Amino acid sequence: YHAILLSTLRALDIHLHGEDDAIMKNVTIVLQSEAILKDPSNYWISVINAGRHFQLDTVMGGMKDADCVGKVIGRLMMIGDVLGVNPKSIALEMENDGDINISSAMANMNLGDDSASSPSSQSVEATLIEEFYSIKLSHLSLQSILPLPTITHNTSSPNLALQQPRESIAHKQEIDEYFLTDDPKVNGKSKMKKAFCEPGNIDFCPPIALLTYFGGLDSGAGKGVTISRSPENGGDVTYTSKSQVEADFESGALHPGDLKGCISTIMVEVLTKTSEAIKKDGSAAKGVKALKAWEKKMSKQKKK
Repeated sequence: YHAILLSTLRALDIHLHGEDDAIMKNVTIVLQSEAILKDPSNYWISVINAGRHFQLDTVMGGMKDADCVGKVIGRLMMIGDVLGVNPKSIALEMENDGDINISSAMANMNLGDDSASSPSSQSVEATLIEEFYSIKLSHLSLQSILPLPTITHNTSSPNLALQQPRESIAHKQEIDEYFLTDDPKVNGKSKMKKAFCEPGNIDFCPPIALLTYFGGLDSGAGKGVTISRSPENGGDVTYTSKSQVEADFESGALHPGDLKGCISTIMVEVLTKTSEAIKKDGSAAKGVKALKAWEKKMSKQKKK
């Protein structure tokens, strides 16, 4: 299943950045269980050392006692993961459990940060990793072997979630409102036709979010997207940023039909690339067959 993910991400990377600038070709997936079993003694020593170093309240962040047992262990194990894998960079998710303010206070208090008046927006995990490296691995000889990885937070992915109750309904449908990596062209087009796209509504507009991300708008590469329109609607127009698209859509200058027509073509291209990449990867192709067999089995169980 990880092979499916990796094949898809590599295809998307080439689509968005081109063959020469693609970085996913150098990415490999390491299973935590396999990494632990390679050197279990040193792994658990790292986790124990992290547990000894931090106060419990620090690792808990903004969580309550009843909610935090699993996460406390998970956060300490993450430090062991990072030390064991020694990655160049780490991508973390932000969480809405009070962690941001707690981690900011930790950073200012424990790292001697002078910017206490302007707290940083990062996760507790990021602050734990940074502190452990800065205090426990500060010796020059260790820094050359285990340099602090670059830590980023996932804040740029498009918000494509459906509005309730359609979100719950979509999950129960056999043909839902989500794009699948192996969707045929006919499905790629038909799903876009059904996509929510209320005229003038830029607060929630999946086609604009998709166009921004998969069309390469606001990527910093100066990439533009041309939307074909009839002469009566103003003729073809090229956009280089999301704000330009939103301005025209909100004012009515850009019609939902023209917007959907453009992003439909882009999504069919994306789905075609991901589908072909999966078929070329033997492990990914086997994973797809296994997933479809499981889906068929679950479908039969639901009908009973």
